[in-house]
Amino acid sequence: MIQRIQTVYLLIVALLGAALPFLFSLWIDAQAKEVFAQNEPFILITFIASAVLAISTVFLYKNRKNQFVANRLNIILNFFLLGFFVYRSLNISGESNISEKGIGMLIPIVSIVFLVLANRAIKKDEDLVKSVDRLR
Repeated sequence: MIQRIQTVYLLIVALLGAALPFLFSLWIDAQAKEVFAQNEPFILITFIASAVLAISTVFLYKNRKNQFVANRLNIILNFFLLGFFVYRSLNISGESNISEKGIGMLIPIVSIVFLVLANRAIKKDEDLVKSVDRLR
């Protein structure tokens, strides 16, 4: 059903992926210029893909197993994005390209937390349905 708690979690993930990368900077480079997601096409595509996947997962409520798998794919996508941020911030030496990290680098971590909460709620629903079927 669409009015379940996992829908709220997935909508939060969609909001995190679609809106916040444009509001919060990812990092500040050596020239004191803030870098946002729209300045990096790869990062922008990954954030938008995560948001679209979260929205499409909301409408898979009739098939909870597919919803669970789609959430796992979204978690992997966010881990990939987080790994890219870690690589980007640690690989560049000194003050050559990155001098300060922005709060936008934390968006994938928060998204992963909400996706895990959504998966727990989906699992709980699946267990409830299985227990009711067992009683019949």
